[in-house]
Order: sequence, then structure tokens, then C-alpha cells
Amino acid sequence: MTRSRTIATAATILVLGTTGCVAERSGDPVPESADSGSVSSFRPSADNPDPTDDIEGVEKRYYPAALHVVPTDRVRYSFSPPIGGRHDAVWAACTGVVYNAGIRSENAVHSLEHGAVWLTYNPEDLDAEAVESLAERVDGVDYTLLSPYPGLDRPVSVQSWGHQLKVDDADDPRIDQFITATKQNIQSGVYPEAPEETGYPEPGATCAASGAFDQLDPPPFDPRPGNLPEN
Repeated sequence: MTRSRTIATAATILVLGTTGCVAERSGDPVPESADSGSVSSFRPSADNPDPTDDIEGVEKRYYPAALHVVPTDRVRYSFSPPIGGRHDAVWAACTGVVYNAGIRSENAVHSLEHGAVWLTYNPEDLDAEAVESLAERVDGVDYTLLSPYPGLDRPVSVQSWGHQLKVDDADDPRIDQFITATKQNIQSGVYPEAPEETGYPEPGATCAASGAFDQLDPPPFDPRPGNLPEN
């Protein structure tokens, strides 16, 4: 597939004069990869609020809306990459952005709280063609972001709030199924521990970059152990 890339460049930054969570329209449909087949059966509904139950390998944990931390804090997350818990007050831009370098987890987790899906990969495990396959799923697709995650224990890991899928192949059809099932899932009944809550804590929150997040120079990935508990 050949098309322009929404990389973190000056031409693609949308800056808003606030760091608060702002309502925005729903995200764009998920583009299906050539090998994904139909993903329509993985769209959430009142009758099937969490289609990831039918995706092999998905790990799931209930996280309530979480406290914010300051930019110098590091959170001791249970999952790597993390899928919920405390996070920075500023979210990572997730309007279909392809980051070429690792980003700070605490900012990315806030994006998950807004309903985004975060695709990550181990740069030591994937060649350029495989990275491009992931980028094509994200580029310009609202409520998604892609970044390398050094030291990742599998070649690819996909995260939404409270959900994670790790796979060995960038063309694994479960990636598209996971994105369809979790991105902006506003259905209640996803978590047995809190059946009244939706798939993520902040439906309607924006993914556009705030003035406090520099999409050209985002806070970098930090592999050091965190000093704060995730909840």
C-alpha cells in the first residue's frame, strides 16, 4: 500500500490550547490488512460488549479511571507495555500518529483512557516491511498510535484500556480484530467486576495533541522501573 504517512512532523501537529480532556467525534473505521479477513463480527454491540473474548491470546484486566502523575514520575506497571493505571495528565497524540522512536508510557496510557489503541513493536525483531505493515493500520486513523517499544518480549504488542494482545507476526489477523473490538468501545458490560462501566473510562475524549504534548519531540521511552504503584 502506498500513501502519505502521518508521522510526527510539523505539518501534522494539531495544537489545542488546553491540557484537559476534550470531547471529539468518533474515530475512523479500521482499515483491514490483506490477510485479516472480515472484522465485522468483532465490532462491539450490546449483545457482545467485548468481542476480544473470542480473540485467542488477549489478556484483560479491569482498571478504573486513574490518578494523574507529573512528568518526572514513573509508574510501576503490571503489564509491559502498560494497559491502564496511573498516567500523565497529558495524553500522547493518537490521531493516527506513527512515532519513529519510543514514547513515554505514562503519556500513552492516557491515550488508552481516551479510547485509543496503541500498537507497539520490538525494533530488534521486525524488519522495515513488517513495521510498514503496522504503520498502514495506524497512519491517519483516528484513535490509534504506533511506536517502537525497546525490549518488548514479543515482536508486536497491541494495547487498549484494560486489554493486550501479543503476537509474533505483524500481519497476524488478530491485530485488526483487536483494533475493531476495542477502539472507542463505549459498550457497558466489558468488565465483570464493573458491569456498568464502558470499555474505557473517558468516552468522547479527544486524541488530538494538546499544547503540552510536543508531537515533534515527545517525552522519550524510559525503561527504568517505576517508583509509583499503577493504582
